[in-house]
Order: sequence, then structure tokens, then C-alpha cells
Amino acid sequence: MNSFLKPFEKSYLYKIVFVFIMFIYSLFTNAQVDKNSEIYKVLKANDSIIFDRAFNNCEVDKLELIIAEDIEFYHDIVGVQNSEEFINAVKNNICSNPGTYTRKLVQNSLEVHQLKNNGTIYGAIQKGKHDFYVKENNKIRKTGTAQFTHLWILENEKWKLKRVLSFDHKDATE
Repeated sequence: MNSFLKPFEKSYLYKIVFVFIMFIYSLFTNAQVDKNSEIYKVLKANDSIIFDRAFNNCEVDKLELIIAEDIEFYHDIVGVQNSEEFINAVKNNICSNPGTYTRKLVQNSLEVHQLKNNGTIYGAIQKGKHDFYVKENNKIRKTGTAQFTHLWILENEKWKLKRVLSFDHKDATE
């Protein structure tokens, strides 16, 4: 068998095939956690705090309980925000007229992937899609859709939102 692989030792093709095989393998070994698992339920509940409580109902004080002090929020349209800027943006933009803006998680889009260090969970990646709506003249219309990726870190046995990627914002096509 070694003689068979000898010609490929210095080949880039061999290395590319090897990386591709490892990538495919990782897709199957690092699957998302079960939707009935504790970590999935906790992070889905935290998603509700961010969006149902803070974004949809303007209970912005709830954010401070689950975001890390050094949060970094990366948005493909409005740029980068730190903790203070993120909270102020929710207060001053979304919640300047409570009940006007709504975010809804796209059904079955939420995924959670745990992060481990030597077998111990230290964090998780949560990703999904969401739709945005606006209420004008007592009518609700969809305004857009986007994807998000959240990095959650366990700090003192509590989940804290550390990094946010909000991207692929598109206008509604309805």
C-alpha cells in the first residue's frame, strides 16, 4: 500500500483530496446538537430574549443579562458595534416606536453546534434565518430576511452572547 501512495506524497492533488475527505468527515462528526437537548433549548430561549423580548417588545434591559461585556456585533449593512452601541441601536432605532418592528425566526432554521475543549463544553455556535416585519397603518408587511450566526460562551456557568454575525440581508420578495 505504501508504494501505491508514494507518487502522491508531494502532489498537491493528493493534499487537496485529503483535505476534501476530512471536510466531508467533519460534516458528519460535528453535526448540530439534538433539538431536544438542554443546550439547544437554552440557546433557543436566549434567542427569544434577544428578539422576542428586546427586539419585538422593547424590553432592552433583558439584553444586559445575556450579552458579554466585550460583545462584537458585525452587521453587513450598519458595520461593527460594541455592547453600548448595540444596546443603544436597539433602544434608539428599533424601539423608538415600540410595536412597529418585528423579527420572526424562520421555522426549522435554527441550528446549534457545541464547542468543546478537551471534552468540556465551553461555547456554542447558533445559526439560523429570520424575517423582519414592519407595522404601518395597522398592516404588517414583511420587509426583509437575513441570516445570523451567534457565538455563545459559557461564563460562570451562564451563556453569554460574545460575537454576532448578521448578514445576507435581503429585501422581501413578497
